[in-house]
Amino acid sequence: MRKVVSRDGTTIAYDKSGEGPPLVLLNGAFRDHTIFDELVPELAQHCTVYAYDRRGRGQSGDAPEYAVEREIEDLQAVIEEAGGSAAVFAGSTGANVALRAALAGAPIAKLALHEPFFRVEGFPKPPSNCAETLRVILEEGDRRDEAAEYFLGPVLGLTPDEVAQWRRSPLWAMNEANAHTLLYDVEICGDFTVPAGRLAGFRTETLVLNSDSTSAWLRAAAQATAAALPNGRGLELPGSWHRIDMDVLGRTLAEFATA
Repeated sequence: MRKVVSRDGTTIAYDKSGEGPPLVLLNGAFRDHTIFDELVPELAQHCTVYAYDRRGRGQSGDAPEYAVEREIEDLQAVIEEAGGSAAVFAGSTGANVALRAALAGAPIAKLALHEPFFRVEGFPKPPSNCAETLRVILEEGDRRDEAAEYFLGPVLGLTPDEVAQWRRSPLWAMNEANAHTLLYDVEICGDFTVPAGRLAGFRTETLVLNSDSTSAWLRAAAQATAAALPNGRGLELPGSWHRIDMDVLGRTLAEFATA
């Protein structure tokens, strides 16, 4: 993988593929750039794709202290590698990072978001002390499996049976490996509320996606985010829970990034 050094000296690893307008891919909780392995070949036919590991994941470095501002700087560093301006696609808590970066003035030409991690009225928020609970779990014996289960259960809202299914997934090893970064994702989400007031002044063209088979709260969060953006639109695509079919997603993003 290629490397770029973020403002605080942390090394951020990324893969670069294809030719055309630059498009940066930003993963959500638990994952690294490999979550986009099925997506990149389609996009690389139309765009120069930059898929990077967020700090603390994969081949990227980390710092002793975390701050949302550092994640914004990481994204800015990758965009600088892409020529100083780029379209960005981000999913789940990664969408929250991208929104925070865009509102902070990052040079994002176009923004595509998949099911940002917000809770709108009518849906319960994660526990108010979820960050402290995760911190205690991780600091008292580095119990990453327990931290992953807590995030999936009380924070994400999965049932015990659903969490048990996740534990049987081939991806569970990555869940545990990256569980320490769940604290980052919780901090990024703040109070889990769509920042409608701040988004009202955001003019960058934005596409907010959700799948047709996702949770009601994720669909509602995507719709509320799109509605709060003056130059935003929502689009529902075929898929499953918190996931859009990759061939459809690839075609949609390529069209959006190159239009």
